[in-house]
Amino acid sequence: MRFRILGPTQVVLADGREVPVGGPRLRTLLALLLLDAGRVVSAERLIDGLYGEHPPRGAANALQSQVSRLRQALPVGHDPVEFHPAGYRLAVDPDDVDAYRFEGLAEAGRRALADGDWSRAAALLREALELWRGPALADAIGASAQAARLDELRLAAVEDRVEADLALGADGVLIAELREFVVAHPLRERARGQLMRALVAVGRPAEALAEFEDARQILAEQLGVDPSAGLAAIHLAVLRGAERGSAQPVLPGQLTTFVGREEELKRVGELLGERRLVTLTGPGGAGKTRLAIEAAGHVDGEVRFVELAGLADGADVPQAVLSALGLRDAGLRASAEPGRHPTDRLVEALAERRLLLVLDNCEHVIADAARLAARLLGACPTLRVLATSREPLGLAGEALCPLSGLTVPPPGASALDADEYAAVRLFAQRATDVAPDFTVTAANVDTVLRICRTLDGLPLAIELAAARLRALPVAEVAARLDDRFRLLSMGSRAASPRHRTLRAVVEWSWDLLGDAERRLARGLTVFAGGATLEAAERVCGLPGGEFVDALTGLVDKSFVEMSGGRYRMLETVRAFCAERLADAGEADDLRRAHTAYFLEFAWTASDHLRRAEQLHWLRLLDAERDNLHAALRRATAAGDASDAAGMVAALSFYWWLRGMRGEGARLAADVLGVLGPEAPAGLREEYTLCVYNASLGGSGPLDSLTTQRSVIRSLDRPPRQPFLLYLSGISAGPPSGGSEHVNELMRELRRLVGSDVWINALGAMGSGSAQMWSGRWDQAATALETALDGFRQAGDRWGSMITLGVLGELAAWRDDPEAAGAHMDQAMRLAEELESTVDRADMLRTRGEIRLRAGDLGAARDDFAAALLLAQRSGAPEFVSGARLGLAQVARLRGDLAEARRFCEAALTGGLTGWYVGDATRTEIMFVLEQITEAEKAGPGAPPSAERA
Repeated sequence: MRFRILGPTQVVLADGREVPVGGPRLRTLLALLLLDAGRVVSAERLIDGLYGEHPPRGAANALQSQVSRLRQALPVGHDPVEFHPAGYRLAVDPDDVDAYRFEGLAEAGRRALADGDWSRAAALLREALELWRGPALADAIGASAQAARLDELRLAAVEDRVEADLALGADGVLIAELREFVVAHPLRERARGQLMRALVAVGRPAEALAEFEDARQILAEQLGVDPSAGLAAIHLAVLRGAERGSAQPVLPGQLTTFVGREEELKRVGELLGERRLVTLTGPGGAGKTRLAIEAAGHVDGEVRFVELAGLADGADVPQAVLSALGLRDAGLRASAEPGRHPTDRLVEALAERRLLLVLDNCEHVIADAARLAARLLGACPTLRVLATSREPLGLAGEALCPLSGLTVPPPGASALDADEYAAVRLFAQRATDVAPDFTVTAANVDTVLRICRTLDGLPLAIELAAARLRALPVAEVAARLDDRFRLLSMGSRAASPRHRTLRAVVEWSWDLLGDAERRLARGLTVFAGGATLEAAERVCGLPGGEFVDALTGLVDKSFVEMSGGRYRMLETVRAFCAERLADAGEADDLRRAHTAYFLEFAWTASDHLRRAEQLHWLRLLDAERDNLHAALRRATAAGDASDAAGMVAALSFYWWLRGMRGEGARLAADVLGVLGPEAPAGLREEYTLCVYNASLGGSGPLDSLTTQRSVIRSLDRPPRQPFLLYLSGISAGPPSGGSEHVNELMRELRRLVGSDVWINALGAMGSGSAQMWSGRWDQAATALETALDGFRQAGDRWGSMITLGVLGELAAWRDDPEAAGAHMDQAMRLAEELESTVDRADMLRTRGEIRLRAGDLGAARDDFAAALLLAQRSGAPEFVSGARLGLAQVARLRGDLAEARRFCEAALTGGLTGWYVGDATRTEIMFVLEQITEAEKAGPGAPPSAERA
């Protein structure tokens, strides 16, 4: 029999049938005996547990009666309850009691955790936790103390399991689980710290810091204490990581051990210490990426990893590097410089940054990757580049580290020395992953050696071959490889032998797939950057049950990897399957299905971006960015105007929030080439958004749309993408005629959209800004508060942030620096939540302006200096100019005219042309230079002018 007390008390027979025990008191008696299985429990303890502090008369007789009933309840032949002079004993093996099994597994998991065996620890702890069916001793009325002890052990086991999972790599699922755990147990500091570490690991340090603040407040309110030293240390590490810009994951996590390549790893390390450009070269499947990740992980200092395999166009290489560095095109309240290339921003951001940049899979964008590397290395003296490619970048000073296969035993080598060769060790380890009982023995070692030699030691080929041991004996694997190679022996002599070998392994693996698996494998090649389960099912079109079976088969057979809830193909496998897709004639249908799915996804996400779930959907869009842009490019290339323009419209707000205006501008300009010079029928809104997005990069027929008024009056329904209304104002400039014209425009808008909270909040913000610039401060304050209430009601942090910024400026103009500072502090917190460094720079600059107006020159200088640092790190020259202008004003008011002039002249360089925002900044700089000139003429001792532009 098996006994269960981790939940309701149960007795289960070997065949799975449950034995009914009886009422609550009888189950309590059994639970009390099970807590000391195999040991004598005194009668006094049992009576206390059954009846508490007030036992009935004749409690000993009542206990005997309960024991008798328990014996009767258990099956005939299973009477483990024994009487002893001191009490009663349940004569069962503790291993048959779930609580004992749980404690044993939890302790073993804890030991594995201490030994650093993360995978074993996670497996043991999961097995232990799966024994729980509810609260411990749920129906044992007199065992509260024992139940509390078991529940505490369970919570500790959960935290231990989370610790193991963190070591293996955090993901969204783990974060969601930790959030639920912390909500349920808010005073457990270890779990809170684990949540903070998990958030940092996936690049969300702002949320980690917010978790610490929440913990600090709860501990103070409920216990009157500060966070422990351990939690405070995690908090400090997050702060320091954010300051270094390294609070996000910089290298892809690896699910398997690194085998072999000791000499190559040492060589790469030495080369990186001597040279600034190192390129790992070799055929597909040689393990270039894995070696680069391992080498980068041994480097002291900052590292950033850039995956180029998903790029369709070499022109996107600089943008991929920008994304990996966490840089944005511009802040939410400022413009991009027309015609300015992302490479310029990279140079500005990396000019003084000590960094190792890993450019992975350069071969298909080799020319663009080489040009970018040459420009960055020439302009950024403390930058190093580690590239992987099937061919060298071809730059002066490039150090090459060629890779071939792992070491294999030469012909005639002794089988006894097999484990000295990396190829054999890799095969053995990967084989054990799929067939735990497999070992290299005297009986099979010659076969293993033959497989490794036949595959030339190529890691990917060896891993695919080893994966076949799930279904085939090792001898059969070797035989099938031999057969396949003979079939392919007449391939192109110009191709690398290793390329032919690798193709043979993939094609042989393809032959082992069923029809549904092959269809799904072909379909998955249309995805860029992997696919979620829902996306794969929707796009690939297999029936539900067949789809699940086929996907499971592909994962089992190493055609597809599953990580973080996404399914990905190795690039070599994906290329092979793409050829099969073209041969099957399915490419057009699947690509249309892919576009349709992600167009629907983009519109759904766009609606959520204006609501409280904004951050969640931003991350979902981040995860699907490659797919969204691939769908847009395919629709554009196919001339599908409706889908291409619809995708631009749906993504417009996302591009703005994520600072991707340059990339969005290029994509929109391409779509305009399909749409033509006029809006096609039924696509007026989409066409308008394409024009405005293209204008952000300095292109597009913006004059054809003239003003916001013409845009609003052209609409016969509320815009599907309400961000159009903001973008039109930013692109075309503020409406002429002052606040009266703005209010009239807003009335027209309200008649069109009705009670839409977000659009009305946007209109109120525009009206309030116009009122402020017209000097109607009371009306402006009313309108802006209305806007802020609306954005908060909608849950939009972006709208709230820019409205708070305007409110801060208004409060400063009304000589209320305290209110202005409070507004700006709130705005900066929202910029942090949106993970926007450039907007933090913008808000610091604005707060500096407020403090400057209040006469607090020291605090203003601190804000401008901090804004300058953030803007330089972000490669945002418009904010660099604004911060330098602020520093010039501080220096002028302090009487240091030479320093003021230096800052002004520096502020005039770059980022100030083409937009009315930049022109206004340039005008203000020129005005301040005139003030400096006048002060220089007046001579020393003359009071500085307090007049501002």
